[in-house]
Amino acid sequence: MMSLLCITIISLTLAGSTYSQVTSPPSSPPVKVFAALGSNITLPCRLQNSDTTSFGNIGIRVRWTKVAEDESLNEDVLVSMGFHKKTYGSFEDRVFLQELDSDDASLIITEVSKEDIGKYHCEIINGVEDTVQEIILEVQGGVTDGVVFPYSPPVGRYNLNFQDAMQACVDQGAVGATFDQLFEAWKGGLDWCNAGWLSDGTVQYPITKPRAPCGGTNSKPGLRSYGRQNRMSRYDVFCYAPALTGRFYWLVQPDRLTFNEAVQACLNDGAEIAKVGHMYSAWKVERYDRCDAGWLADGSVRYPISRPRNNCSPTEAAVRVVGFPNKSQKSYGVYCYKADQ
Repeated sequence: MMSLLCITIISLTLAGSTYSQVTSPPSSPPVKVFAALGSNITLPCRLQNSDTTSFGNIGIRVRWTKVAEDESLNEDVLVSMGFHKKTYGSFEDRVFLQELDSDDASLIITEVSKEDIGKYHCEIINGVEDTVQEIILEVQGGVTDGVVFPYSPPVGRYNLNFQDAMQACVDQGAVGATFDQLFEAWKGGLDWCNAGWLSDGTVQYPITKPRAPCGGTNSKPGLRSYGRQNRMSRYDVFCYAPALTGRFYWLVQPDRLTFNEAVQACLNDGAEIAKVGHMYSAWKVERYDRCDAGWLADGSVRYPISRPRNNCSPTEAAVRVVGFPNKSQKSYGVYCYKADQ
């Protein structure tokens, strides 16, 4: 009796040419690789039988894919046909082939983040005997501290009295920052020209680059303080979010979502829509980076960039704020947060 084998058709398109090939499931047991947060790591992959027909003039043909439980949500990482190579999504300009010899298709990932955790498939295609190898990447370590971030509500700047300010931080998965926390954040480069409440009832703001609207060009870098204020006065707030104990992630969806659809999509995935504090913590502590604007729980749309590049915060690492758009606007994706069980 003839046995049936489930196969996948893939198509590689680069520089105007297309190469289609039938590939089989992984041809060897999976390899587990461990990386430190922020480091570079090599995912090994080699042509297993070098006696097969050579790759010819177009060179080695390789496709790397990050594999999801739902195959329709797989992410292309890198496609290579000889000298022509293309990287995709959050891997763009961050991954490349090692190519120590003609049989080497190992993938080097630079600046590893928690978002890189998962299963990868390496497909080497030569038209005679194709190789499919599975690699599982685990990411360990990283900073254990949290992050200080400025926050203002949807109605705009300077609209929070002290009590509302402390509650706003809690609503965003954080707490009101202390003076020491803001001071450490300033030493780490935080520069923000809007005054905000701290947990001790003072109002301050951190400046690393003195300028006219922020205390004057002749003043020195430091924390600008308004001292203790009437607790009914209105300012912004500085919040402190600890390191995450769960998973912050971009939820891959086929279509853009309204705010209500975004909330439901995260619930359907066994999670909740992420809060602002979740995003800042993932960005600062886990070096999370994604150039896609997504809904958060407060109705804002933001995206975290830890690797500055063109069209994605080109001058600095930052959490970029698109704003608070109309919640019925169907123009954005969503970030979710799944707490550890």
